[in-house]
Amino acid sequence: MFRFLPALAPALALAAVAAPVSAQADDLASVQRHLRALTTLTADFTQTDRNGRVLTGVLTLKQPGRVRFQYEKGVPLLIVAEGGALTFIDYSVRQVQRWPIRNSPLGVLLDPGRDLSRYARVVPGAPQIVSVEARDPKHPEYGRITLIFARDAGGPAGLKLQGWVALDSQNNRTTVRLTNQRHGAPVSDGTFRWNDPRRTSPRS
Repeated sequence: MFRFLPALAPALALAAVAAPVSAQADDLASVQRHLRALTTLTADFTQTDRNGRVLTGVLTLKQPGRVRFQYEKGVPLLIVAEGGALTFIDYSVRQVQRWPIRNSPLGVLLDPGRDLSRYARVVPGAPQIVSVEARDPKHPEYGRITLIFARDAGGPAGLKLQGWVALDSQNNRTTVRLTNQRHGAPVSDGTFRWNDPRRTSPRS
């Protein structure tokens, strides 16, 4: 068996810890730069909930603070963020729910000005993947989100968002995977408007 000399053991242990910690700090900084450099993003998404139900649609994001999840035809749901609020619309029951973006796990995507180092950490994984878990330790009821990026020289700050896994305060898991990502394309502000079903008379 190999044994470290007592005088060298602390230095070797420190080196073993310092390298990954430094790499994780670099990766977290890269994610911060990515989010701040991201102006617009459009992508196809596949959403899987805790029961295995799968929905698809198109994601449109425009910084700061705007996103639209347009679900596939036949799914009467819409999620829109704008004006500091995240809105969930269910047209089948004419219901609208709104809450502050900052109270949602998606806030990490929609508020790039926040300092990730205060509430996020890098999750170790494959070399070509950067995963960052974000949560507010003062507000566990907001849930947490793990953003998953691929290293890609063509993406903002050398990263491309692949999707995320969100857990709410009841540990209900939602997984979103992105494909056909497109960065920097013009997106009209009108994209984030929506029709309020509560103001529409029911069909006869």
